[in-house]
Amino acid sequence: MKKYDVVTSISYPKKGAMGKTGSWRVFKPKLDKNKCVKCLQCWVFCPEGVITKNKDGTIDIDYEYCKGCGVCANVCKVKAIIMEREAEG
Repeated sequence: MKKYDVVTSISYPKKGAMGKTGSWRVFKPKLDKNKCVKCLQCWVFCPEGVITKNKDGTIDIDYEYCKGCGVCANVCKVKAIIMEREAEG
């Protein structure tokens, strides 16, 4: 199969492109691994690419870079991810 060099304006999420951003987050996604059905929708839709997929299909959230946008919680059909307010201080 012949490959072509394609230039596109599509960007891909990249963790930490602007440095560590987790410190100014107001809400934090909290994962309930018992509820998670490993559909990986959160991993697909995370705009910052801070959700990593493990070999067993589970996920981890990198809180040093997560901005707390809540997209992962919104796309989770079984509500395994909920957003909690960050502790103050």
